[in-house]
Amino acid sequence: MKLAFLYAGQGSQKVGMGQEFYDASPAFRKVYDNAPVDFGLKETCLADPQGVLNQTEYTQPCMTAFAVGVTALLREAGVAPAYAAGLSLGEYSALHCAGVFDAHTAISLTAFRGRAMTAASLGVQSAMVAVLGLDVEAIRACCAQASGLGVVEVCNLNCPGQTVIGGVQPAVLEAARLCGEAGAKRCMTLQVSGPFHTSLLTAAGLALREKFREITFGEMQIPVLFNRLGDVMGPGDTIQGLLEEQVSHAVRMEDTIRKLSEYGVDTVVEIGPGKALTGFVRKTCPDIRCFPVEKPEDLEKFLTAWKEASL
Repeated sequence: MKLAFLYAGQGSQKVGMGQEFYDASPAFRKVYDNAPVDFGLKETCLADPQGVLNQTEYTQPCMTAFAVGVTALLREAGVAPAYAAGLSLGEYSALHCAGVFDAHTAISLTAFRGRAMTAASLGVQSAMVAVLGLDVEAIRACCAQASGLGVVEVCNLNCPGQTVIGGVQPAVLEAARLCGEAGAKRCMTLQVSGPFHTSLLTAAGLALREKFREITFGEMQIPVLFNRLGDVMGPGDTIQGLLEEQVSHAVRMEDTIRKLSEYGVDTVVEIGPGKALTGFVRKTCPDIRCFPVEKPEDLEKFLTAWKEASL
């Protein structure tokens, strides 16, 4: 078994996430109880009494804490992946898995990232639309045609037949209309709080650049595939530079999954609520076996398969 950990991104969060792990595991409980944030992270994840879990500045550290907690449980079981990657926000958890960030840094840094992305989105009437069943170059052409109404760009290349566009609302809606005329099977408006992974988020990247000056980056212990590249780092790349650019450039998840397959990965553990990345993997490289881990029974199912493969 050649294994990769894939970490879910924003949008997968749900109230109650981590409840079963919290109840059952001291290692997981420690992450929630000691999260370095200025709000009740445990309460927000498990019950969300203030109704803030879906707000970016809260979502990001909450999702990271969940990922860090599950990673700790996998480590306790002796599981070490050959590669790690994540969708947008999940990239920070992948870097934690690889030893670049400790738990404290990963959670506090994504809390900062959430605030920076929220600030960059203020005053922007934004929209994001998932375009299904249309070639990416045709989608780019539709975006170019609609750009007279404002910024509209490809922001997520998720899997074959699923591409997300984002930007200012009039331009995005016009591009979506043009995509429909060009033969898209469906265009779905997404519930988002900002034009993420477009050039409108450049200010968030600049804020992160300054923040990174305060952070100690550890050495990667395993290769991480980056959203900006759809691959591992090249000789001219830096983690800081790739994370800065990530917030204002398209997430290349389809390329990432194909590269994992090229590198010999045959099994993926998706860490996070939901099964979105499992769906992307199955549509991109169906030969890769997927284990989405959201609850203790999911973890046990994976560990059983992992132990059997190790015999």
